[in-house]
Amino acid sequence: MNGLDMSLLRRRLESAGYATRRFAYPSVKQNPLDNAHLLQAMTARITTPRVHFVAHSLGGLVVRHLFQLYPRQPAGQVVTLGTPHQPSIAARKLQKCRFGRVLLGESLQLGLLGPVPPWRDKRPLGVIAGTLRFGMGMIIPGIPRPNDGTVAVAETCIEGMQDHITLPVSHFGMLLSRRVAEQTLCFLQHGKFCRE
Repeated sequence: MNGLDMSLLRRRLESAGYATRRFAYPSVKQNPLDNAHLLQAMTARITTPRVHFVAHSLGGLVVRHLFQLYPRQPAGQVVTLGTPHQPSIAARKLQKCRFGRVLLGESLQLGLLGPVPPWRDKRPLGVIAGTLRFGMGMIIPGIPRPNDGTVAVAETCIEGMQDHITLPVSHFGMLLSRRVAEQTLCFLQHGKFCRE
């Protein structure tokens, strides 16, 4: 899991019986490929037979690089939250101005603008996308609807995913959402999202 922004989701997963590890990485100073090496260094120290990955936004791209570079990972599930699995329209527009390039830094190359390895792993990949348009996407024109205010739902889709679900949450709000936590847990337990 990434950084302090994942703290509430992390606590909810721990309340459900999961032991978690927080993965904080320099998203602006290093590209997702380099950060995948750091993630491997952390996961290599985990000795449990099953390791799940829950990643928000850019973190999902780091996980894709991880599985390309180090395919022999322990069994487990992968859930991405608001990850732009397709090149990000918001990032493409932001990188045209100096402020945007500084804001996004190294996350653009081998990340938000691609290329990122395809998903070829056999383990289940579940994707949660938000549909509450609240965030920087409100001032950046051209992000297709529906979107979570930053990432379009269409951008979250990836060939090889096991399941995909949309929830009425914003890009950062999904980290606070109880429904996102419940769906994440459902996928970790069953390899699919829970639908009524």
